[in-house]
Amino acid sequence: MEPFNSKEFLASLTQRPGVYQMRDSQGELLYIGKAKNLKNRVTSYFRSTGLTGKTQALVAKIAAIDITITHGETEALLLEQNLIKQYRPPYNILLRDDKSYPFIFINDTEKYPSVTFHRGAKRRKGKYFGPFPSGTAVRETLNVLQKIFKIRQCDESFFSNRSRPCLQYQIKRCSAPCVDLIEKAAYQQDIKHAMMFLEGKSSKIMTDLAQQMERAASALDFELAATIRDQIQSLQHTQEQQSVIGGSGNADIIGCSLQAGSVCIYQMFVRGGRVIGSKALFPKIAIEETEQDVLFAFVAQWYLSANREIPESIIVSHAIQELSVLQDALVEKRGAKVDISHNVRGHRAGWQRLTQTNAEQQLANQLASKQNIFKRFVSLQISLGLDKIPKRLECFDISHSSGEATVASCVVFDHNGPLKADYRRFNIEGVTAGDDYAAMHQALTRRFSKLQKGEGKKPDILFVDGGKGQVTQAVDVLKNLNIDDIQVIGIAKGVTRKPGLETLINPDSDKEILIAADSPGLHLVQHIRDESHRFAITGHRARRGKARQRSKLEDIAGIGPKRRRELLKHFGSIPSIQSASIEEIKKVSSISTALAEDIYAALHPD
Repeated sequence: MEPFNSKEFLASLTQRPGVYQMRDSQGELLYIGKAKNLKNRVTSYFRSTGLTGKTQALVAKIAAIDITITHGETEALLLEQNLIKQYRPPYNILLRDDKSYPFIFINDTEKYPSVTFHRGAKRRKGKYFGPFPSGTAVRETLNVLQKIFKIRQCDESFFSNRSRPCLQYQIKRCSAPCVDLIEKAAYQQDIKHAMMFLEGKSSKIMTDLAQQMERAASALDFELAATIRDQIQSLQHTQEQQSVIGGSGNADIIGCSLQAGSVCIYQMFVRGGRVIGSKALFPKIAIEETEQDVLFAFVAQWYLSANREIPESIIVSHAIQELSVLQDALVEKRGAKVDISHNVRGHRAGWQRLTQTNAEQQLANQLASKQNIFKRFVSLQISLGLDKIPKRLECFDISHSSGEATVASCVVFDHNGPLKADYRRFNIEGVTAGDDYAAMHQALTRRFSKLQKGEGKKPDILFVDGGKGQVTQAVDVLKNLNIDDIQVIGIAKGVTRKPGLETLINPDSDKEILIAADSPGLHLVQHIRDESHRFAITGHRARRGKARQRSKLEDIAGIGPKRRRELLKHFGSIPSIQSASIEEIKKVSSISTALAEDIYAALHPD
């Protein structure tokens, strides 16, 4: 088959909005995209410079491109998502969770309504609450409703055939309406409170219950008053267990963490101002370069290509480009206003921070999984043409501020992931300020001279974060120490300094090593390089701070002597302030929410 003639194809391509479908020589779909201007968008794939390695890999496989013109960009986005769902091309972001979310269903037309688990189409008359992120979240909520309000959860056939109370009544999880042990009005009141709880109106329930308790006590019905008191206490306990609660309304909060070729999307679901659950997803990505790209593709596919509820508010961790197009498409599908926001304040900012923190932690856990790490080691062996799978990797990096407090880091990976017990830092002394080559030479000499003395373990591969100059230092050190069985590889960031475009340098052949941008082996290299960079910066900051002998609080704008004294008086020490949350910091009388956020950010630079 003849190679794809991009010039001929682009010459006649329309500038109208639409969808393009890229196919390989076998006619299989590679990628589906949408564009406001088809000619401009498709042309961008065939420019001579500026393409990422992943995009270059896609373009190299293109044999044909199909075009579908639409009336507008919003219609193009909707069509794109429907086609992605149907064909699942390998270069589009792919989500594996196609199940609809579960709900809690209350048939409020019955004499004694039940509260039940529901998934699927909403065909029955009644009220639906949710969506919940998982069946487990629904069952936990149903358990709370049973404890506090004693609402029945049995099916209709079981309910209608009871002649005496079941076990749920005996353990005080049901008021036994099946045998009329509770009056209809009282049961309806419990149902009302249960629905208010699911709508996030707990404070209103507390007021209603307090008034009922007072009336019962005034009427000398102390048994009823005690029962209501127990309800209030259970409800208070449930509220205390809610880790995040506040505000009102419905919102989905989405955090995104992208590292070493992998991504985690963490979602938190808020209904009626109450967090009802969360979910972590690890979608496959191909040509997305940034968190913004991933979030646009994820939000579009998540809500537009599946029958999922679209809330009135979607809060994202990073600003999204083409926001208006995405928002218009969601509004069209929902039939009501949808707000996608990034800059939020108050309790919404708290939700946003929490999801982003979880996304970063979940991704760190994923990268550290043994099976995933081993696959990356195997891929690295193949990419470097090694005779056997390497067992131990070490990576060195240098960090300083204009030559001040220079620190070298050594991080170690094995088949279990980061081996933090073997991490080392080297405080560099006696070199010209800012001379990274001399700093690298000193750190490597100190590390491997110990190896000659029988101290420590020998790595199979020594990675050096830097170009040919740093690699030369590593080769010279090993040569001077008569160590000739360690493979040295340099990691240079490349012209654009973007992840996925790193250049690997092999001093043995004096040639660059080319590895596909989506290779698990390259992701392992990115991971160890990022970890060495983080470890070096952390050490440098600690050394610089110690050298300056200054309180960390002194470097924070807006914190003068008076506020420092108040903070230290309230918490007792700097470590206690560091371990405090934003909510705890702002309890100090002179500290506002904005200043508490600045203090927290300054004390948690990593």
